[in-house]
Amino acid sequence: MLLYIVRHAPAGQHGDPRYPNDALRPLTSKGERRFARQVKRLVKRGMAPTLVATSPLVRCLQTAEILVERMRVDCKLLEREELAPGATWSDLVGWTNAEGVSEAAWVGHAPDVDQITAELIGSAKANLSFAKGGIAAINFADEIVPGEGDLCWFVRPKLIA
Repeated sequence: MLLYIVRHAPAGQHGDPRYPNDALRPLTSKGERRFARQVKRLVKRGMAPTLVATSPLVRCLQTAEILVERMRVDCKLLEREELAPGATWSDLVGWTNAEGVSEAAWVGHAPDVDQITAELIGSAKANLSFAKGGIAAINFADEIVPGEGDLCWFVRPKLIA
């Protein structure tokens, strides 16, 4: 299985009085455009998840929607509480494996995506720091097994957008 770990694209400023509930803070229009360009380029290079799981917070949901819209394959989008900030994501592994797809993506928040990626590749001390809109691709021999993934690539948006 190939698993993509995605940090949400650039969103409005944390603490903006227009969004007293941080869960409702949306992507910026520039963030949307930049992420869409990035995904378009990655799709041309073969990125093709058929399942996208996302944090229910607005900025992640919007990022996931851009990802799904740009795929050249049918792609299912589902909100998962395990990807909300600070949540326990271990149940997500079993759920994703049970879906039986060959490529999937998880859209979440920092520092959770940093930690998830490090644990999946078996390097809990890895100093991975996802920029907003950053994406990592992790390959597993069969199903997702924490600690047994191979990091195929890790893209910062400025490198590809």
